[in-house]
Amino acid sequence: MAAVHKISVDFYEESFTLIALHSTMPDFSIVYAINKVLMSKFARAPKDLELSEYKAFPFFEWQDDTQDRYWLLISNESTKKERLIRDGLFQDEPSFAKHHLVPEYKEVDYFIKIEHDDDINEALLLKELLTIPRIITAYSVDADVLKSRNNLIF
Repeated sequence: MAAVHKISVDFYEESFTLIALHSTMPDFSIVYAINKVLMSKFARAPKDLELSEYKAFPFFEWQDDTQDRYWLLISNESTKKERLIRDGLFQDEPSFAKHHLVPEYKEVDYFIKIEHDDDINEALLLKELLTIPRIITAYSVDADVLKSRNNLIF
């Protein structure tokens, strides 16, 4: 009889901090402002996060080697052109669909995900983020209770 090995879910528990941002700024502007305030070095990833054919989320990343942390800033909204087969006057017009990375938080514009092994001072980080004039609000999100937590693991 062959031995069956199972990997526990707790075996690979990725620890990360998730911060929600509300802002009307485009992604490149918010990254510039965050880089300036936090002295970070976010850069656009070469490829977007694609969850399906019609869902692609642009993101920016930064590997902080001094603190051994990996930072991601990702848009919560994706608007992609869809081709629908229709009859009538507007049959050749494309339609646009809006999708959310974390549907439980549709009102959030961006998420900052920080992968780390040690403790992080979230209160200080939120205070620094709120000094950016066009960030309306920023707050921590408990990623363990999200139904769409797997969308944040990539």
